[in-house]
Amino acid sequence: MLIGQIKEIVRHPVKSFYGESVQKTRLMEYGLYGDRSHAFLDETRPGKFLTITQFPEMVRYKARFVGKESVDGYPKVEILTPEGKTFNWGDEELTNEIEHKSKRKISLVTYPPTHVPLGAIEEEHIQLVTDASLDKLKEIWGKSEIDYRRFRPNLFISLKDKIPFIEEQWLGKRVRIGKKVEIELKRHCERCMIITVNPESAERDATLLKTVVKERSNYFGVYASVIKTGEIHVGDEVILLE
Repeated sequence: MLIGQIKEIVRHPVKSFYGESVQKTRLMEYGLYGDRSHAFLDETRPGKFLTITQFPEMVRYKARFVGKESVDGYPKVEILTPEGKTFNWGDEELTNEIEHKSKRKISLVTYPPTHVPLGAIEEEHIQLVTDASLDKLKEIWGKSEIDYRRFRPNLFISLKDKIPFIEEQWLGKRVRIGKKVEIELKRHCERCMIITVNPESAERDATLLKTVVKERSNYFGVYASVIKTGEIHVGDEVILLE
């Protein structure tokens, strides 16, 4: 059954940085190619990552891959800072800036293109959000605009039938994207303070999380695991498999 199409594909080459919207990419066994493949480790909390929770301004750093995707190695990771400076991943000046602003000692970690561990993503392989659900949440929240990037999804789906939260009825079912790729919808996405952070300004509005907690039992969006890998494109049809 046709349920919609992919409206946007978003990956985050650097964990907790602003994601990049791409027209096409590979869906690997762990999720989108290179998603959360580069990260900062918070040395003040051994074994933990530095994230938006500790340093909200991370959302204003924009990371993207520059070059051809390869399983043998990543393209260059280019980072644009809130002040407009451009760095490459690993530049000492960028690391020093993040340390200074976050007031934390950090180190860098990069996972190979063939395997980004679940720990870097922290949940499932893929997060999915639909346009109908976003519009309904905006209505419930009562604000004029709501940027879907607050929720940091990988796939933003435009539904054929605009039924809010219909994706929650697909848990346990498989979805085909395009001709080959398949994912299985696993469970609700439980939200945290990250959605309160505006992805453009890093300003916080706690009322959004309060609304999701009160009206949606703190659920918005769904997680999925990868069943069949392959290339996906913006505009690909999304088919619910019976």
